[in-house]
Amino acid sequence: MQFPLSGEMGYLRGGSVTAGRPGRAARVRRVLLYARPRSIRGRITALVTLLALALLVPTAVAEGAVGRQAIADAIWLEARQQADLTAAAVRAGTTTDPILPRVGGAPLIQVVAPDRHVIDASKDARGLPPLSSVWPSASDPERDVQTCASAQVGCVRLSALRVLPSANSPVVYAGRPVAALTSTEIFARLFGIQDAVLVLLAAWATWQVTGRTLKPVEVIRTDLAAINFNDLSGRVPEPPGDDEIARLARTVNGTLGRIENAKRSSDRILSRQRQFVADASHELRTPLAGLRTELEEAQMHPKETDLVALLDDAMGDVDRLEQIITDLLLLARVESTGEGERAHVNLSDLVQREVSERPGRPQVRLWAEPDVFVSAVQAQIVRALRNLLDNAQRHARNSVEVQVGRCGGFAELVVSDDGPGIPETDRERVFERFTRLDAARSRDHGGTGLGLAIARDVAHAHGGSLRAGESPGGGARFVFRIPLAES
Repeated sequence: MQFPLSGEMGYLRGGSVTAGRPGRAARVRRVLLYARPRSIRGRITALVTLLALALLVPTAVAEGAVGRQAIADAIWLEARQQADLTAAAVRAGTTTDPILPRVGGAPLIQVVAPDRHVIDASKDARGLPPLSSVWPSASDPERDVQTCASAQVGCVRLSALRVLPSANSPVVYAGRPVAALTSTEIFARLFGIQDAVLVLLAAWATWQVTGRTLKPVEVIRTDLAAINFNDLSGRVPEPPGDDEIARLARTVNGTLGRIENAKRSSDRILSRQRQFVADASHELRTPLAGLRTELEEAQMHPKETDLVALLDDAMGDVDRLEQIITDLLLLARVESTGEGERAHVNLSDLVQREVSERPGRPQVRLWAEPDVFVSAVQAQIVRALRNLLDNAQRHARNSVEVQVGRCGGFAELVVSDDGPGIPETDRERVFERFTRLDAARSRDHGGTGLGLAIARDVAHAHGGSLRAGESPGGGARFVFRIPLAES
């Protein structure tokens, strides 16, 4: 009995303490863990080999047993046939001296009298004492005997047959030595060699097939390991066909493509953010610098400072700072717009209301199809419309035209003016943040340089687009499109 010692790594066994050692099961598990093949190729080969052994070894044993039984049955049959033939010859009085075997598998033949002396025998059994002491009875005239009583011939298999049913009937012994039965062992060895060859062939074929099958996986692993984050343009080879490895290669390449696109998009976003931060810093620095200059000058010359003019200029700079910050916050809010914030909006009514409330000159003329519905964030659509109208009125000479309608599956808002227009080379640049074209769109005309950028971001956030072109009157023409609402 073992008693665990509290706080000690050992057991009290018969009054002595033995150090704690891992049990046999743990040692076996450790050995199996180290002996287990580490590659899939090795594991599959080992598994197939074990399965082949599990199937072929019992088959070989069964085949050997069946073969030995069949050979034994054939030997007993030969012995019985020879015994029958010899007994018939004795009854007919046609025996020869020596007795000639008529069945090739039974060379040992004796005719033994009831007093146990040999009457006649074959050449191989001449001079030998009776091959067996077994004496068949009248009720059981034939017996199969295997005996090792004879020192001269060793162990033999015999068929013992009474010649006559009378009490004084002689007995015929016919058979062969067991030592000559090497054919059964030959069959067993052949079956064993056959099964061993089959197991080795199964293991070799599995090793070759799995190696060839898994070779593309190794190539994929090698090529994938060579791809780094700085250059994601590499792809792994795609084997032909539509098996698991081919699908794996296509999936890997698809994943690499998505990662590359995500990295490219991330790089563009980071580049835009860096540029945006630089531009925002520059735009904010200008009114801050002006405000600081005015305040420092007033501080140095307080008696010569016109307080009202100073406050007006300072408020102008503060208003500009507030406008820039408000636009920056709106840009951030537009980029994070979700589907849950949208609602059904009648774009025709919305544009008509904004145009009717539009102050100032030049006049805005409107052509609108009725009931053009979109799914949108209304406040953002209003801001985009106002930015486009502000831009058009700021640069128009005499008139601004607004059109609302349907174009395919999109709602289309067109704002045109008759101003100086936008050169074709600058029609994309005007949508960049803090971009103003020289002369025609300078800071003297007002604005933060974010109006058109906000309008395009609103269009993109709603799955649409905003493009700049030329109006029929030669001025600028902006086409704002977003998808129509589902009916």
